[in-house]
Amino acid sequence: MPGLAWLGQAGFWIQTERHRILIDPYLSDSLAAKYADRGPDHRRLMPVPIAVADLPRPDAILVTHAHTDHLDPDTLGPLAARFPGLVVVAPAACADLARARAPGARIVGALAGARVEPLPGLVIDVTPAAHERREQDGQGRDLFLGYALEAGGVRLWHSGDCVPFDGLPEAVGRADIALLPVNGRDARRAAMGVPGNFHPAEAVHLARALGAAVLVPHHWGLFAFNSADPAEVRLAAGTGPPTVVVPQPGETLCLVR
Repeated sequence: MPGLAWLGQAGFWIQTERHRILIDPYLSDSLAAKYADRGPDHRRLMPVPIAVADLPRPDAILVTHAHTDHLDPDTLGPLAARFPGLVVVAPAACADLARARAPGARIVGALAGARVEPLPGLVIDVTPAAHERREQDGQGRDLFLGYALEAGGVRLWHSGDCVPFDGLPEAVGRADIALLPVNGRDARRAAMGVPGNFHPAEAVHLARALGAAVLVPHHWGLFAFNSADPAEVRLAAGTGPPTVVVPQPGETLCLVR
């Protein structure tokens, strides 16, 4: 797993020996515009680490769910326009929305518990997620997903937005590197209709259950109303394992020597 760069929120650029993969890229201010006159303030606390126009072509984009900071039309739309036939893996339950937000992209609908190979050699295990609770559409398809992929003998898992639930460790199996949201959840955000994620201690506990050597905490630092202090993750981990690697936007992390 040669390189990993955090793009803010739940977004990552993953560079393996064979593929360049984007997960949940939010590289715009579309939510600030959407909520300009209502709801919590969605102005960014951190700048966009790279402009959409400056991104090289990814081999595939993985989208964990339909919330705009994960399935962003102002990021995916321009990318799909620049790179015809761009592969976008998204929950089958929101495949139509993905097509609308990334016109011209090749949408691969994913189902929890399945294994997909959107490109030769890019094999992805699809795991369920529960953004406060596990939800499915009328066809029994999960609305929230996570993705695990392996490269160079290293298994990396992005949980998507998620909280602990029965059967999650078994669904994942194992992970050498765990990318987990750590902004937690509380009554204040629930009252605003904002679903939460792992508390720092929960993220550490899950990473240990999966045998992860490295935990990369994300989903913090972007919106003032929905953030966390990543130092709490290090505090919860103590001397580890896992080793907690707190990323900085745009910084490339070499997690495997």
